Amino acid sequence: MTTPATGQQSTSPRPVLTRRALLGAGLGLGAAAALSACGSDDPNDLSFWNFYGPSPTPSTTSDWFKSVTDEWNRNNDVKVRPRFIAGSAYLNGNTLQTAFSAGSGPDIFLISPGDFLRYQNGGALLDLTPYLPEGAREDYVKGALDTRTVDGKVYALPMEIEPLVVYYDKRAFEQAHLAESDLPRTWDQFLDVGTKLTNRNRFGALFETLPGYYQNFVWYPFLWQGGGGAVADGKSIFDSEAARGALGFWRETQRRGIAPKAALGGGSGDTPSNLAVGYCAMQQSGIWAVADLKTQVPKFEYGIFPLPIPEGGKQVTDGGGWAFAVNARGKNPEAAARFVSWALASTDAAGIDRARRWNTVAKTNLPPRTSVRKAAEAKGDFTSGVLKTFATSIAPTLRSEPRYPPEVYKAISDAIQSTQLSGNAPAGAARQASDVIDNFLLTYRGGSIL
Repeated sequence: MTTPATGQQSTSPRPVLTRRALLGAGLGLGAAAALSACGSDDPNDLSFWNFYGPSPTPSTTSDWFKSVTDEWNRNNDVKVRPRFIAGSAYLNGNTLQTAFSAGSGPDIFLISPGDFLRYQNGGALLDLTPYLPEGAREDYVKGALDTRTVDGKVYALPMEIEPLVVYYDKRAFEQAHLAESDLPRTWDQFLDVGTKLTNRNRFGALFETLPGYYQNFVWYPFLWQGGGGAVADGKSIFDSEAARGALGFWRETQRRGIAPKAALGGGSGDTPSNLAVGYCAMQQSGIWAVADLKTQVPKFEYGIFPLPIPEGGKQVTDGGGWAFAVNARGKNPEAAARFVSWALASTDAAGIDRARRWNTVAKTNLPPRTSVRKAAEAKGDFTSGVLKTFATSIAPTLRSEPRYPPEVYKAISDAIQSTQLSGNAPAGAARQASDVIDNFLLTYRGGSIL
């Protein structure tokens, strides 16, 4: 079979850039002790590193970041200066890690659940609990704060929840004489449908192939579907039938030639550059793709369906999302914490609307706060179409993205890469990863692993 030309990952920023791949060594306690904020024109200004804006490429997400910081700066003496860092450096590189290790980390920054313990264990995160408005903590939906909380203290505030599904090209299904009743529910069905959808010019499916936190994030649901996990009671539980099955499922998409070895455009989460152009017929991605497709290819006809599960498995998806965090050793942590709390946790009408605009106008996410969800519904969001499906059918299957120390994440990442692209046996990869995790846990003394 002749397959489409292999795409290359773009390093340019996307209008809606969402996930993460922060690789590298952990932030040591010694390095964390020297943390400080980076400089600016005014030494009292607070630096805010992010990969959204102000971006050189106009986008609704960049506009939101600019509007929020502009509003804060008009009403406060201590100014917040957002610094845009391209996704290739922030997500796929080690820019943030290097800055903190060198003692020049930003005052405020974006952090994912997957990389939370790197900074928490290093003492880099400020406790935000004292700065939260009354009732704000209770406003967050169940589980939204769990992976950002240690010993009852909140160390980062989530701005979104990003559940995963499979997007599919309705026209491709029609061309392959497949109907809505053929949407795959199991792994075996997915492989069968993916084979039928694959032809000389199109892959049947697309999963992430680049190693990183994002790949782990989108792979975890397949591990959970069979009852698997990575760590429990201080020991590795990764060497399991569930892990072997999940690794084998992703490997099989490569062995059968129904999935490419690399994505186009902004990567496997970029649906306009892959699904919409006909590079693939099914693509695993997140809720952010609804905004991407509406903005960039509004006439493209697509649908979504839950992630396929193994026979006898449980329907589950990953609910990640980025959060604002404060450098505990920045130049003015208290002012930075007040900004973060104001930006994401304000309980007044203006604060709720600010969060609503991020989750439904600038981007599409599930709001992590109940009041914001209700405000969005009052505006007509989540009441029809695919967003309603996310809210009513996908949300109940959410499980929070786990927070693992870098060493645990890396062992899992190596197992995925070893099987998916190198074709190694899932049993050996799972066993090796489990041994690495167990050896690390013997001396681990950091925050609880969730």
